[in-house]
Amino acid sequence: MDTPLYDFLVRYASSGTLRAHMPGHKGKAPVKELEELYSLDITEIKGADSLFEAEGIIAESERNTAKLYGSEATAFSAGGSTLCIQAMLAIMKIEGRRVIAARNVHRAFLNAAALLGLNVTWIMPQYSGGILSGELAISDVERALSASREPACLYVTSPDYTGKTADIAALAGLCHRYGARLLADNAHGAHLAFFKKNLHPIALGADLCCDSAHKMLPALTGAAFLHTSCREYVPVLKQAMSFFGSTSPSYLIMASLDLCNRYIADSIRDDIAAALPQIISLRESFGGRLVFAEGEPFHITVKAAESGFCGTELAELLRGEGVECEYADSELVVLLMSPLSSDLDFVRLRAALESAVAGASLKDCVRSIIEPKLPQMALAIREAAFAPSEEIPVEEAEGRICASVKVPCPPAIPIAASGEIIDRDCIELFKAYGINTVLVVKK
Repeated sequence: MDTPLYDFLVRYASSGTLRAHMPGHKGKAPVKELEELYSLDITEIKGADSLFEAEGIIAESERNTAKLYGSEATAFSAGGSTLCIQAMLAIMKIEGRRVIAARNVHRAFLNAAALLGLNVTWIMPQYSGGILSGELAISDVERALSASREPACLYVTSPDYTGKTADIAALAGLCHRYGARLLADNAHGAHLAFFKKNLHPIALGADLCCDSAHKMLPALTGAAFLHTSCREYVPVLKQAMSFFGSTSPSYLIMASLDLCNRYIADSIRDDIAAALPQIISLRESFGGRLVFAEGEPFHITVKAAESGFCGTELAELLRGEGVECEYADSELVVLLMSPLSSDLDFVRLRAALESAVAGASLKDCVRSIIEPKLPQMALAIREAAFAPSEEIPVEEAEGRICASVKVPCPPAIPIAASGEIIDRDCIELFKAYGINTVLVVKK
């Protein structure tokens, strides 16, 4: 597949043109090791197109992506899925839609809701422990949609942080029956379109969807796609992104998305086919010793507590074997692989897991993390997020109103949302996830 944006950067870097334009490094790196990288870093010059007004090589590359994903249109983001989430919600704001969301959202969603002045109707997933993963009941969704007197949209995170996927097809059908839109945070699922059965949210009926290409594809950090299946949204994607995106988006990040197109067209299906047996074999080799969460296969999520271990201890033992995991807490260890993971990567991971399991101490499977409940709302999200605030120890926060959300990333899932009253359940969850201080609205 053609890579028009990347090819332009390479031609310009080798042209010898005097760079009497930004950026200030003029294609020269402060260290020799980065010279080639700096030479490709440009801004909006003649022929380079402009991201939010794309008509040339960026637009051509975005059309290539749309063909690969089967979307009506795809827009590049050099600001990660965060920018895409902001744009999706901005479009819903323009349409005057009520936002209904499954609670296990990324904090980027809450920040966007605060910026846009959106109020959110929450649906609590049926959690099996902790706040990272849960089952979204169709009956709960229908109840929320049927109760809305305004046009609505449903926002879901799928796959979630552990790799668990929602029933996007069923949710899309339900939303469309009620005249609602389905928005999917598919940050962890850019590769799902290229399995034998297309599992991407756009293929399953989502109206808008974001992918963090850098999480599962060979793209630079900050590279993401915003897809739509709706023709009427094609003209407004860029407008909505321009509300929040930098006027100087990184051409290096965009070029990595261009190169992702070529990788997808040439290699990803073969790489997925080669990796899947390795993943199945790895999981089977720990049968009876480790319990794995169900979900999309490249998230190898170990249910450490159910397996009789402490997740953070397993993670430290893995680190000692040269394996850095995506995430760990007392309950879980998330090992995030990708279609680019090699046979040797899986051999090393299996050996490291064997060593970690052998070296870990067995624990009683006591589930110390309580089941989350929806706190009481006292202020609108925007009002609380922009109110004068103070940072206090979590043990002193009972009865106080959560200000802007302060949770670590990963996983960046809110325990108390802006405007909610922090109760004892929230405090126990904060402590369980190692969060020692919170921002609260000043009295």
